[in-house]
This record gives sequence, C-alpha cells and structure tokens, in this order.
Amino acid sequence: MTSKSPLSGIKVLDLSRVLAGPWCTQMLADLGADVIKVERPIAGDDTRHWGPPFLRDDEGNSTQQASYFASCNRNKRSITIDMAKPEGQALIRQMAAQADVLVENFKVGGLRQYGLDYDSLRNLNPRLIYCSVTGFGQTGPYAERAGYDLMVQAMSGLMSITGHADGEPGGGPLKVGVAVIDVFTGLYAANAVQAALHARNVSGEGQHIDMALLDVAMAIQANQVSSYLATGTAPGRAGNLHPSLAPYQDFPSADGNVLLAIGNDGQFARFCAAVGHPEWSGDERFATNANRVRNRSALLALMMPVMKTRTTAEWVTLFEDKAVPCGPINTIADAFADPQVQARGLRMDLPRWGDNNAIAPDGIRHIASVANPIRMSATPITYRNAPPALGQHTDEVLREMGMDDAQIAALKNADAI
Repeated sequence: MTSKSPLSGIKVLDLSRVLAGPWCTQMLADLGADVIKVERPIAGDDTRHWGPPFLRDDEGNSTQQASYFASCNRNKRSITIDMAKPEGQALIRQMAAQADVLVENFKVGGLRQYGLDYDSLRNLNPRLIYCSVTGFGQTGPYAERAGYDLMVQAMSGLMSITGHADGEPGGGPLKVGVAVIDVFTGLYAANAVQAALHARNVSGEGQHIDMALLDVAMAIQANQVSSYLATGTAPGRAGNLHPSLAPYQDFPSADGNVLLAIGNDGQFARFCAAVGHPEWSGDERFATNANRVRNRSALLALMMPVMKTRTTAEWVTLFEDKAVPCGPINTIADAFADPQVQARGLRMDLPRWGDNNAIAPDGIRHIASVANPIRMSATPITYRNAPPALGQHTDEVLREMGMDDAQIAALKNADAI
C-alpha cells in the first residue's frame, strides 16, 4: 500500500462472509484501505470450503482451500476471533473503536446479542461507518428472512427475463451464470461506503448503511424495469435477443456462433454493405432500429442463411475495420487467451504469504486473480497480497493494537482467537 492509494489510511473491519460483503471489502482493499477480515477459528469464511474446485499447492496437489474464497478476499488480512466468547466480543469492540468502516452481513439484529450492532458501536465510535448487507434490508415484512442470490434472482423477476422463451428449445427461467446480485450489492455497498466517508469529512459523524440484495436486484434490471413501469406489461424471456435493438444477438456461423451487437442505423448500413446486401438497409422495414425491432422475424429470416456462410473468425475479421460490433462467444479459457485480455494484464499471480519466496502452511505460494478493472492515473489500484490463509495475520494485527505476547497468549488460552 502506498500513500497514493485513494483509500490509504482507512481502516475497515470486515465481519462479512460469502460474497456480497467480501466483494465490497475487496473493492475497498484494492483502493488502498487496510481491511481486517474477521473469521471464525478453525472454520473461517464459509466459502473456504465451497468446493471443488480447490486450490493447488506448488507441487500440484489439491488443498482444502476452495477457489471460491479467492475470488473476493484479495488484499485483506485475516484474523480469527470467536465472537461467542466475551473476550472475542471485547476484542472486536476494541477494533471497531479504531476503525473507520465496519461491514457485516449477519441477519437483522444478529449482532445485537454480542454488543456489536450499530447502536452499540456508534456509542464507542461516533465516526464509524457501519454497513449492513442483508437479503431484504432492515425493514419490511421480509427483514428477518435469510436471503441468497439465487432466491433473490427468482423473486426480483430477473429469472423471468433470463433464458429462452417458453416453447423454445431450452426454454424456461434461468439464473445468471454468476451470483450477479451478490456482486452488484458489493459494488453498491462500496460506493455507499465511500460516499459516507466523504460525508463524514463534512459532518464529522459516521452513519448506518442498509444494503439489501432485493433492492439491488430490482435496481439493476435497468431498461427492463423502465419498460414495465412505462407500459405496465412485464417483459419476458427472449434468449440472446435485445428487446429494443435489432440485430443484437448471436447467430449460427459456419463453425459455431458469432455475436452481432448493432446499436444504430449507421452500423446496420455498414453491415449490409459488408455482407453484400446493401438493399436491406434501404428497405423501409429495416431502415431504422424501431422498424427492425418491429420486423425482427423478417430480418432474421434474411440474415440467418448469410451468417452461416462464414466462420466466426472470418466474420470478426470482415467487420473489424468497418465499425460493426462483432465478436466470438468465448469460454472463460478462450477469454484469458485473448490478446486484448492479456495486453490489459487481467490475470495476476499474487504472493500468498508475505513475499514471493515465502510459503504458507498450506503450501500455496501464489494465487491467480483477476485484476481490478479500475484504472486511475494518479491513484492506481494496489496489489499487496493474495487472499490470506485462515488467521494468517492474527498475531500481526493484535500487536499493531498494542498487545504483547502475554495478552495474545491469554486470548488463545481462552479460545477467543
């Protein structure tokens, strides 16, 4: 971490686990905050065990560390504390008194029994920004319910617009291939935390942030929600079609599939000229995007046979210098092999245990990670360490708090850490 990191000097106490909360705190850590991840002794974050797949050590042997955990815990330090123990509760309160931000994703009221709820900690540290991430928020009839990404994808209507239409091959509601509600909730939460930090610069006081997966799921449906609110008609599933653009979808090619993402009339005219059918763009049915959407079936009947005449690579090459958006449908392996992905350095191998030559007790020296997509010229993202081993930094953090060996030993003897 350097003084140029945008959140350098900010201390974050991370009581969250699984994905939404940890995604938020990983973003804050990437931006330079010192994030201390509090985990249960022995077990740790649930996602340490969500496998297979599991990480491999330097000898290529499978370990007990699930790769899931590695997706959202980079740049953090891990300390193990049993908050069911009075000594553990006192330790977390001491840490919260020195923190700028606390992020938690327990059930509503779940931390009150430990004296770790917002009202209790606000009395210790009025400047504390306390972010709660739950399935349904702190209020409303569902507030007490546990919420999970898949459940919220279903409840919010997202699955009703994802997948092929009923009656088509493979038709029916589908979840998105990533826990997208958790990820977006983490991003919204990180935005909220930074806004609260800015507000604290003016007021001198912290505040409580209430983040709910369901709220986020409703918000991110963007134009689909706007369509419903404007018309009163709920949109349905349309596979890879775009409800408001045409042609904007995948097409069978000579050797697989190719994607066209034509977003305006100029792009469509250039497409038609390139494929040898300039008359399509002059046809009144297809001359404007609105007409192409209305006459989508007729347009696709013309395009489908043409798109099968070349391979995906040939189509991409043909359109590359014509400003016609076109690309392959890659696997994740294909994407990492893509020269643009490689040129941007989107794969990173980070040291696990202090430096490149040190080996963690589980034998994992490095962990591969996807780079943070934020690129800032003056205050760049910093990469300090891979996701930590369970409790890797317990003694280090406690010593920074002023504890000596005897005090640390007493906590261990009490099974508090």
